Parts: sequence; structure tokens; C-alpha cells
Amino acid sequence: MQIVKDVARDPTNARMESARRIVVCGRDARGTQALLARLRGRDLFVTDVGESTARVIARAAASADVAIVVADVHTGFVGETRRLAFLAGLFGVPRVVLAVDRADEATRSVFFAIEAEYHAFAQKIGIRDALAVPISLARGDNVLAPGTAIDGYRGPTLAAAIDQVDVRPSVDAPVEVADQFEASIAWLDKAPLLRGRSYRIDLGNAAAEATITPIKYRINVDSLEHVAADTLEHDEIGVVDLATDRSLAFKPYAVDRDLGAFALIDPMSGEMVGVGQLRFALRRSHNIHPQAIDVDRRSRASIKSQRPCVLWFTGLSGAGKSTIANHLETTLHALGRHTYLLDGDNVRKGLNKDLGFTAEDRVENIRRVAEVAALMADAGLIVITAFISPFRNERRMARALMPDGEFLEIFVDTPLEVAERRDAKGLYRKARRGELANFTGIDSPYEAPHDAEITIDGARVDPQAAADRIVDELRGRGIIAR
Repeated sequence: MQIVKDVARDPTNARMESARRIVVCGRDARGTQALLARLRGRDLFVTDVGESTARVIARAAASADVAIVVADVHTGFVGETRRLAFLAGLFGVPRVVLAVDRADEATRSVFFAIEAEYHAFAQKIGIRDALAVPISLARGDNVLAPGTAIDGYRGPTLAAAIDQVDVRPSVDAPVEVADQFEASIAWLDKAPLLRGRSYRIDLGNAAAEATITPIKYRINVDSLEHVAADTLEHDEIGVVDLATDRSLAFKPYAVDRDLGAFALIDPMSGEMVGVGQLRFALRRSHNIHPQAIDVDRRSRASIKSQRPCVLWFTGLSGAGKSTIANHLETTLHALGRHTYLLDGDNVRKGLNKDLGFTAEDRVENIRRVAEVAALMADAGLIVITAFISPFRNERRMARALMPDGEFLEIFVDTPLEVAERRDAKGLYRKARRGELANFTGIDSPYEAPHDAEITIDGARVDPQAAADRIVDELRGRGIIAR
């Protein structure tokens, strides 16, 4: 789909304060460009909103007064055209106009059938001000001035339909504060949205860490059916629960588009991966209040003569993580240190026995482990974890739960061919035979750390030598006494 770019107007210009702000979109680049050419010269501002379909409506929604969706009379109100109208309604553009091009080439009944279908659709999804206008971009009929595009049409021209919209007044509604919400999301990234994964949320002038908890459903744009979903794929739209790591001031999007619209940012790439609207705060967010506790992590750690920390081992299956972690805990225990070792297989027998090995379950597996590790560190322990933890995003999330300097990522860097030769559990053989899906290194990626505190050559180093090296690092950082 092609997006019409900025109409050479400066939005900071005083004239633009009363100008209508529009977003023009359609499945045919030539149609959208031709329409802009016809409208050029008027006091209109079209926001330059990027190349993605969802980005068009979502970025423009906070300021657009009118969305114009260009359709073709011979194609009708189907497919991408239908989806664009849905997005405009979802993101609250006050008036959504379906501009039906080449209406002069069809009978009046064809246009009126398209108009009826569009109005029925608009009513179902809650577009309050929906209008269909028959036009001819080739002749200019019904764009700026009435024409003979279709017999029997007595409605406004496209220009009049834009001018009839009142500039949106400010909304007088109380600001709410919450950290859990129900939200609608249009997903923009090529990689799917996964339950439990963390992203940065930009809301108004504030930013926070946001985690998608359940994905409630995906919306089938053609049928408007609510479909059960574990993920959202590229350009899909769904409704989710969303939790933030701190409370945010907001207004429901239906009340205030400025304080209800948000963007989700991939913290690793900095790219915008989703846009959405906050529907309402979840009631449970108002019923949870942190309890003040007199004995803190430092107090608990001080009687153990150590500083709390999380030592997060990551690497391929068979890299040697568990072996080195076990040697490390044994060494620390002999030194009188207070530790706990969380190992991948052991945790899946209890805390995470309900999880499988899909991408979303693996994200949830690491999220739970990270929360447990943070609690144990809060108890003053040196926590050792040994998990493949293949995704940088989840390792970043685990790090973010800990104070600065109390999370050490330990990358056991073992080549795939070495790890596969070891294969003590027979997992690589199963994966190669197609008996084990989503196995890291075979049909699921491993994202190696860029900036691990410690990197160990898992193909060559002796496990005890590796453990001794880590102990030296802990001493150097003042986590344990020299």
C-alpha cells in the first residue's frame, strides 16, 4: 500500500490552526496521489506518517480530523480498503470518508450498494461519522465541485465533506493513573507480538516498560469476529492486557486521543513495533498497594557478608552452562557464601511445568525465572541461573529487574557443532529428526549477547577453571570478600 506524503504545509504556521488535518490512504498509489493533486492549494495538512498501513492511521489519529479512504467502484469495499476504514475507526478519526473513484464508470446501483455496505460496516465498528462520496479523479467530479459522476447522488463533494467537520475541541475529563490496562494494538513488526515480552511504551510525554500479559483476541477485519490468539502477526489487530513497570497518567482513548494513544518500541532496535489505544484501566491495578518492609535486601545480605546478585548463564543447549554453574555454586558454598541455583530443566518440573516450548512459552518461562531470581536476590542471596534464554529482549528484561551492578550476564560461548557433539540429553538428535520443534540452534534462533559481563569459551575451558574465574570477578566487584 502506498501512503500520500506531506502536503507542503507547515503545521506550525498560524493558518494551520484552523486548517483541517486529513490522512489519505488507499491500496492504489496512483489514486491517493491523484486525489492529493486535486486537493492541493486548499488549507489542508496531511501528516507524513510513514510507510506502514497501521502507522498511517495510528500516527495521524491523534491530530487528524478526517480520514479519506480511496476505493475503486469496480473493486468495492473489500480487502485492504475495508481494513483501512477499520483502522481509521479503531483509532478514532472523527470522520471517515470512503471516496469511491471511477463512479462515473458504473451504474448508480453499484455505488449505492457499496455505500450501504460501508455504512453497515461503520455502524458495527463504531465509526460515528461515516460518509461515502462517489468521485472521478480523472474528471475531478465531486472532488472540489459537484459533477455528473453519478446520477442520483445529492450528498456533499469531498471538499465539502472535509470542511463540514468541526475542529476537535479539547476534552474536559479527569486524568487517571494506572499501571495495568486493556488496550487495542495494531502490530507493525515482522516478528510476532509475544505474550510476556517487554517493550517500551511511549504515552504522551511519558515512557515506561510495558509487558503484554494475555492477548485476549485478534480481530478478523473482514468478518469483525473476535478470534482467540496467542500472538499477533504483522499488520494484525488485537485486544490485550498490558502492564507497565510504573504508573502512567492517561485518559481512555475514546475520551482523549492525545493521552490514550501509545506506541510500543523494541528496546533492542529502537524501532516502533506497535501502536494502540488504552481502552480502560484494569480494576486490579487500583487494588494493589506496595507494603512497606523494614528489612531490605542490603540488611538481609549484610548478615551473610555478601552483596546480592544474579549470575545469569546463557548459551546453547550443551554449551556447558549447568556444569559450570554447578561448579560455581559448589565453590561459593565452600567459601561460606549463601547461594541458590535455578536450572532450566529443574524449574520446568515445578514452577514452569505448564509451559511448552513455543516462542511465547519460552518468553514466559524466562519472565517467571527472572522474577523468582529477583526475589531471591532481594532475600540477600547470590542467585545462579542456567537457562538457554535465547532472546536478548528477555535477558534485558531480567537485567532490568535488578539494581545496577547486581546482574552479571555470563555467556558460555560454545559453537553449535561442539554442543551438538556433546548432546548428552539426545535433544539435538531429536531436533534433527524433526521430533523436537523450536529447538534453539536448529529451527529457532539464539541471539548471542553483545555486552555480557563475562564470556567463557565453552569448547575449551575446564568447568572448575571457569568457576574460579567467576569467583575472582565477584571478588573484584565487591560482591564477596577477597
